[in-house]
Amino acid sequence: MGGDFGPVVTVPASLQALSLYPKLELLLVGDSDVISPLLETSKSVCLDRLTVVPAKAVIRGDVRLAQAIRASRGTSMRVALELIQSGRAQACVSAGNTGVLMGLSKLVLKSINGIVRPALTTLLPHQKQGKTVILDLGANISCDGAMLVQFAIMGSVLSEQILGISNPRVALLNIGSEETKGLDNIRSASEILHTISSIHYVGYIEANDLLMGKTDVLVCDGFIGNITLKTMEGVMRVILSILQSSSGQRNKFNWMMKSINFWISKYLFNQLNQFNPDWYNGAHLVGLRSTVIKSHGAANQRAFTAAIIQAIRAVERKVPEKISNRLSVVLSKNNN
Repeated sequence: MGGDFGPVVTVPASLQALSLYPKLELLLVGDSDVISPLLETSKSVCLDRLTVVPAKAVIRGDVRLAQAIRASRGTSMRVALELIQSGRAQACVSAGNTGVLMGLSKLVLKSINGIVRPALTTLLPHQKQGKTVILDLGANISCDGAMLVQFAIMGSVLSEQILGISNPRVALLNIGSEETKGLDNIRSASEILHTISSIHYVGYIEANDLLMGKTDVLVCDGFIGNITLKTMEGVMRVILSILQSSSGQRNKFNWMMKSINFWISKYLFNQLNQFNPDWYNGAHLVGLRSTVIKSHGAANQRAFTAAIIQAIRAVERKVPEKISNRLSVVLSKNNN
């Protein structure tokens, strides 16, 4: 029920995901009076794999965290998380309030042993036709060095399991590449990462290299990560919008120049469209004992479908279990 658009986006996206994955079963948690009419008008043949779980109450996007958690009983977000807790579901996808989703997930599902706070992470495309795991994206505004190291471990597992990258490169986002630069927490994390042999740590990376494919995992605190990602997404949306509008405009060039202009615009659009936020929507709340995916609140149908697909892959690859195993190994070696 969450996000800017609610069921008018999440219901069609759910049906699309069901059509793409024949073994998938979905539970739609929310107001059945709103959801059912949308299903009744659908001609999907996948309705037998979809169940509506009633929940009348909804957590508003502007509510404070403490207030939301106190009043969360019976809300669609909490009911969805409790379905995982009871074993009826394996993952939750929500476009609702990020802070509340994180808080309720920790309360209901618990963090993996050894994780101070879970992190928000996404798989960001880069120019070498691959993807970079970037975390944290806003769940933790300030982080000490130890937390950044935990993010690096979780990001490495995600890169291996979801992207299939062996021995992924890990970097810290910083204002320069020199070891002496950056805040104390970043330099502290760097010192620790240099001592962990199981992590392929490559040092610092600046924001202008974000899309260059120089690292497989990029680690930062939530304040920096959130601003960095949203700035990049805003720029990409503007560029794609300009290319779309320019390709449809009439101009005074001769037919040859019009043709050249069309093909250049089409080539650039195709190249840049891989960075369209709709294609990689869905941030993992890594560090929890189960899979929770946060969709962008303004997600359209295509974007929300992408978030559901992220959840499917995380469940198939058993990401939480593998993060827990890796963390216990790294911590035991560091303590010896």
